[in-house]
Amino acid sequence: MKHPYLTEDHEIFRKSLRKFLDKEAYPFYEQWEENRLIPRSFWTKMGEQGFLCPDLEEKYGGSGVDWGFSVVINEELERVGSGLVGLGLHSDIVIPYITAFGTEEQKKRWLPRCALGELITAIAMTEPGTGSDLANIKTTAKLDGSHYLVNGQKTFITNGIQSDLILVACKTDPNAKPKHKGISLLMVERGTPGFSRGRKLNKVGLHCQDTAELIFEDCKVPKENLIGEEGKGFLHMMDKLQQERLVVAIQAQKAAEVMLKLTIDYVKSREAFGKSISQFQNTQFKIAEMAADIEMGRAFLDQLIAEHIESKNVVTKVSMAKWKLTENAKKIASECMQLHGGYGYMEEYEIARRFRDIQVSSIYAGTNEIMKTIIAKKLGL
Repeated sequence: MKHPYLTEDHEIFRKSLRKFLDKEAYPFYEQWEENRLIPRSFWTKMGEQGFLCPDLEEKYGGSGVDWGFSVVINEELERVGSGLVGLGLHSDIVIPYITAFGTEEQKKRWLPRCALGELITAIAMTEPGTGSDLANIKTTAKLDGSHYLVNGQKTFITNGIQSDLILVACKTDPNAKPKHKGISLLMVERGTPGFSRGRKLNKVGLHCQDTAELIFEDCKVPKENLIGEEGKGFLHMMDKLQQERLVVAIQAQKAAEVMLKLTIDYVKSREAFGKSISQFQNTQFKIAEMAADIEMGRAFLDQLIAEHIESKNVVTKVSMAKWKLTENAKKIASECMQLHGGYGYMEEYEIARRFRDIQVSSIYAGTNEIMKTIIAKKLGL
């Protein structure tokens, strides 16, 4: 299906990226899964080829292109495997905070190395006792002369082990009323005194994506590392969550498309009772249902991406897409595994990995229950 927001330049770019991934990612992906880590060398290779942060201005190390190129990158990384989500988080979720709210000095200091993959980023919102309720985070940052002293814990942090720059949501005014007005964003750099990493978390899926606990004990962060305005951190996060949730929707849609193709190929080759199982009516009906759901999801998503690229406010539609497309992908994963029969439960078949990996998509970037709450509020309920 032709994406309405993509041009011939985007498709040439896609071919180049796919050729790169055929050489640098597909042959090694299973080993990365076993190692529970994507090597930093892959990040730097991506950066050297211009496949990280392509929409950054050229003076900061990017290519200055439209966000359609980022869509292509996220789709092609998802085709390899969902465990590559950390690269999309780096380019399309963390870096936009610096470009939108960072000072010129911060941009010059960090962005060129981020574009090259020399600096890996993470964003730390979630805490052991606080997930979607961001206004109630407990991590504090107290200004002490030229530094903030940060204390608290974060968990489920994507890129947590390898990250060099971590955007940390913290309370600079614990007594603020309402609570969200006390939140600020600080960039914590690798090696900062008082900052340490806890466990690399052992997850059900996304095995090659490093996810970790982060610990701050009188962590001494220069006040120059404040991103945006003090006390405006919650508003800054709300401003950028639209794109984060859209990235998750894009990944879920592509995962569904990949799983359907895997399953069609499998049912055509697998025989039972003397004929291909693709000839059974039940198989055909299941495939037809999934194909229809995927086509409708793609049509909605493509229109949504086009509106986002035009800088339209699409918070309601993004919440709908994040909810519906992740739930759709989870359902398709289950149906596709069933059509693979016993082989679908075997790790050597890709559908088993896809089934594991897609489950978290309805949880991160705001749970799907939160998405429904946002939709209801936007509808005036």
